Amino acid sequence: MIVALLNQKGGVGRTTLALHLAGEWALRGRRVTLIDADPQGSALDWSKQRARENVSRLFGVVGLARDTLHRDTPQIARTADDVVIDGPPRAAGLMRSALLAADLVLIPVQPSPLDGWASAEMLSLLREARIYRPQLTARFVLNRCDARSVIARETTEVLADHEPPALISTIGQRVVFADAARSGRLVFELAEGSAGAREIAALAAEVARIVP
Repeated sequence: MIVALLNQKGGVGRTTLALHLAGEWALRGRRVTLIDADPQGSALDWSKQRARENVSRLFGVVGLARDTLHRDTPQIARTADDVVIDGPPRAAGLMRSALLAADLVLIPVQPSPLDGWASAEMLSLLREARIYRPQLTARFVLNRCDARSVIARETTEVLADHEPPALISTIGQRVVFADAARSGRLVFELAEGSAGAREIAALAAEVARIVP
């Protein structure tokens, strides 16, 4: 399975979700490679921090921020059960290449009308990719949200009837995710059994059911 986390808008939590999905699947015994396709290299920085602190590696992280992803990713996928692509913001060429490489595209959004409007260009690229890959599956992921808030409920209701639809699983706004990013860890390593760890586990399980 090749899963790409993509959105033209920055700051929606692509890297956090990519790292945690990769970690959750690795925790279940799957061979996982994460491709850092963002020129900022945040996932690579996370991996280096983990190595500096002598924390055992859960999955490989490869830097590949170029628009040949659709040609390079199948080669990487031969030695992995799952490949997770952490895509860049505002780089249409790279995003097109990631779309052509993926089996499933996850579009992280925050519970805000602004995020919905900012996703319009992403959806245009998705429609373009489906001309060449009509089987390409996509889902919105509601991230950094308080499920009890009115705007989160409204966003969830709107996306339920949207194409692509939203996943049932949502991820809350939690300090532990920022702590994990700084320390080269994942939430289940810092707070096993916490609400954040449970949310990630539910998200990973739901995604795995979409593209087994």
